[in-house]
Amino acid sequence: MSDYFGKEIFKLGFGLMRLPKKAGGAIDIEQTSRMVDLFLEAGGTYFDTAYVYDDGESEKAIKKALVERYPRESYTLCTKLNAWLQCHDEQSAKQQFYTSLERTGAGYFDYYLLHALQQGNYEKYDRYHIWDFVKEQKEKGLIKYFGFSFHASPQLLDQLLTEHPEVDFIQLQLNYADWENPDVAARANYEIARKHGKSIVVMEPVKGGALADPVPEVREILKAANPNASFASWAIRYVASLDGIITVLSGMSNVEQMEDNLSYMKDFKPLSKEEQEVVYKAQVAMNAVNAIPCTACHYCTSGCPKKISIPEIFAARNEQLTYSRFAEGRERYNAVTKDAGKASDCIGCKQCERACPQHIMITDYLKECALHMEG
Repeated sequence: MSDYFGKEIFKLGFGLMRLPKKAGGAIDIEQTSRMVDLFLEAGGTYFDTAYVYDDGESEKAIKKALVERYPRESYTLCTKLNAWLQCHDEQSAKQQFYTSLERTGAGYFDYYLLHALQQGNYEKYDRYHIWDFVKEQKEKGLIKYFGFSFHASPQLLDQLLTEHPEVDFIQLQLNYADWENPDVAARANYEIARKHGKSIVVMEPVKGGALADPVPEVREILKAANPNASFASWAIRYVASLDGIITVLSGMSNVEQMEDNLSYMKDFKPLSKEEQEVVYKAQVAMNAVNAIPCTACHYCTSGCPKKISIPEIFAARNEQLTYSRFAEGRERYNAVTKDAGKASDCIGCKQCERACPQHIMITDYLKECALHMEG
């Protein structure tokens, strides 16, 4: 591997988007704290949250589980400013930075990102003067390194990196399932970032959990190659083996997931040539499956006028598409729509599609879900 910014950093990052929850839906601070302890003990340092995660509860949780329990120099913290969710003007966008400082109690941010730039929203960051605002905070010492997370075309990424060569790093969705996916363009975006000399933090390495519990065809390939390796380990090691990677974020939801990830990332070894060939076979098998490519980020749900639980509905439909569990999929659908909107309630406003980082044709899929799981 070449030398690059962040090469020395522990290659597993703790993503705080899918923290463990108690029965009532609140974040389980006790279990999160235990996960933090295990992560730091193994040598991990990079924690990643965002202003919008869990409506701010993620930032509050990491204050209790990490900031109030460990010396500030023992970890690094990243959060994000979102100019298109929970935001309506320049003042409210900039206020997110100060609110994040208050919620986390961190004093400053080691890493800071403009959140989820894509074709339909990137101009807001210019309109609200967010690039200059973030640079000002860096000059004040309140941010050490800044960049942006990205969900769009290689052409737009090339444009942004040309216009903003001052960014220190970027965050990209990279995983073996999306490597050649034209809607995500993982490989092309990776190559653009490296062309500009930018280091990369990886998000969605297991594609919202889909690669931690893959389709049967992929399971057979990976188990035949190494019966003792978890499915998630193949996905995380695949992207961690790329050149220019600062760290690979894993949104771990319990202690067991943390322990599994640390078991192979504490003494990380890049994939061998033979292992690369196994992953290629898994890619081919994965691409042949007709599942809805939702990662359950929930960006689509915050503005839904009918309160439709879109990711949960898609997960129910994927029970049918991926595993042929038709009755189980119907039962799961009935459960998630009992106290929320049904797929047939969609009015086609498409705010969800404008927010979706995966560029999924959500309204079309909702019609399909209504057809197969209602009535």
